[in-house]
Amino acid sequence: MKRVVVHVDRLVLSGIRHADRHAFAAGLQQELQRGFGDREAVSQLSAEGDTSGFRVGGLHIEHGSMPQRIGASVARGIHREIKK
Repeated sequence: MKRVVVHVDRLVLSGIRHADRHAFAAGLQQELQRGFGDREAVSQLSAEGDTSGFRVGGLHIEHGSMPQRIGASVARGIHREIKK
């Protein structure tokens, strides 16, 4: 199995309270780990090599969602971008 290292240099979020940042980060990390357990995602990422950055758009976040759930939604958006 290949090793995947993800560095998030900058993440711009509007509407997330500063106090909720750790819960958001936990959801993001957990879902990224789960998603990179998918061999297809790892193979696609490996084929592309280094990716300097990309935008994740088109996320639907329901009003009142918990920060951890929002982080998980962002991670799923990252996985969708990688699989394109």
